[in-house]
Amino acid sequence: MIKRLITFFSFLVIVSFSCSDNNKLPDLTGSRLLNADLKEIRQRGRLIAVTDFNSTNYFIYKGEPMGFNYELLKTFSDQAGIDLEIVTENHIEHAIDMLNSGKADLIAMSITVNGTRKKDIQFTESLDETRQMLVQRKPRNWRSMTAAAVDKSVLRNQLDLAGKTVYVQEGSTHAERLRTLAHEIGDSITVVEVPYESEELIKNVARGDIEYTVTDENIARVNATYYPDIDINTPVSFPQKLAWGVRKQNSEQLLAELNRWISTFRKTEDYAILYSKYFRNSRSGTMIRSDYYALSTGKVSKYDEIIRQFSDTINWDWRLLASLICQESRFDAEVTSWAGAYGLMQVMPLTGERFGIDVTSSPKNNIRAGVMYINWLHTIFDPKIADEKERLNFILASYNAGPGHVLDAMRLAGKNGKDPEKWADVEVWLQKKSDPKYYNDEVVKNGYFTGRESVAFVSQILDRYEHYRNILPEGPDSQEK
Repeated sequence: MIKRLITFFSFLVIVSFSCSDNNKLPDLTGSRLLNADLKEIRQRGRLIAVTDFNSTNYFIYKGEPMGFNYELLKTFSDQAGIDLEIVTENHIEHAIDMLNSGKADLIAMSITVNGTRKKDIQFTESLDETRQMLVQRKPRNWRSMTAAAVDKSVLRNQLDLAGKTVYVQEGSTHAERLRTLAHEIGDSITVVEVPYESEELIKNVARGDIEYTVTDENIARVNATYYPDIDINTPVSFPQKLAWGVRKQNSEQLLAELNRWISTFRKTEDYAILYSKYFRNSRSGTMIRSDYYALSTGKVSKYDEIIRQFSDTINWDWRLLASLICQESRFDAEVTSWAGAYGLMQVMPLTGERFGIDVTSSPKNNIRAGVMYINWLHTIFDPKIADEKERLNFILASYNAGPGHVLDAMRLAGKNGKDPEKWADVEVWLQKKSDPKYYNDEVVKNGYFTGRESVAFVSQILDRYEHYRNILPEGPDSQEK
């Protein structure tokens, strides 16, 4: 048990480091305004939310970010017209510290509303309700037993927890609830708080490493689809509200906006569909067992090792290259576009021939050709754009549009008093190349172009890359399978 828990804790350390490291690329999050309310958040241009990663709230499956709280956040930020930046933290006390120190604007975790938490944060309107459930193992031969016999063999009466040892996540409300329960039943319950999140503790119950843990009902039900040997039908609390949290000071505007949105959205069909997707979906166990459920495996595709190999040749974080490939092909090695671009990196066969590579011959050769093309783009833009972060935007845009159109947009920006080395300026002029007034300008050498797709291409790749940085380790080591 200890070896497995240490292995898991090591993975958490790797993930935490990978979210903030910048050995290969600069931090893409930019400057932050501390203690910002909604007005300052809008001025900044993005909402910074801290959430936890697990099988319900925030995870990556087959290369794409998913999760109940993640999709709620996206819906809110899209409707509010604010970009979203997510940072991850699975320890609620640390998340509260991030909130109150101004490193985040919002805690978007499923926090149990109680008096203790109200001393530290303000809660939004309730997003859901849950009970705290005891997680225990069923008997070895439970499949051949009746439901009544199974009930008799496990703990169903809370009084029977007397004298038992229960492991819970450190800092969670589960420890507080169990201590209250011990007082209520007039006996002792040994509560062991450990720095591991609920899903790891559930896994250790399923393995037989520990006897009991307590977790929220939603998380318990999802994990029961993956671990059929666990029993999750004994509540240790009454129903409790779950909500998000904001700072107690200087968050009045944000809290009011969130409450208006939550009150309306919870009544919609979209909310019902979203809730069912994550908490009543029989496919949840299939996702968790997948090789491409990144929280367990650290993988987004079967080509990760090749991606790592070739990302090193251009000094890119492998997660950035993986995000580009996901954008281009969703990791389908045989997809062909209407224009004839082929494979994982959607390389034109003529481009591959330029580098002496048949892009249809293998996924490895397709990635090799795509990376060689990226390296060629570096030779164009490295001398022109000093800032590494800015340069990345231009290279990604050129991968989609071709460098000629991007260079045209740089010249248009410069001619019209904007900074040709700032992507925020140049992307405007790239989109103006669909207007005859601009694509006929004397500085334009490559004619008409609709730049909207290329601008979105850059944004979507970098957004997904940030999700990968949140969850995937930079190095090849990942959590024990």
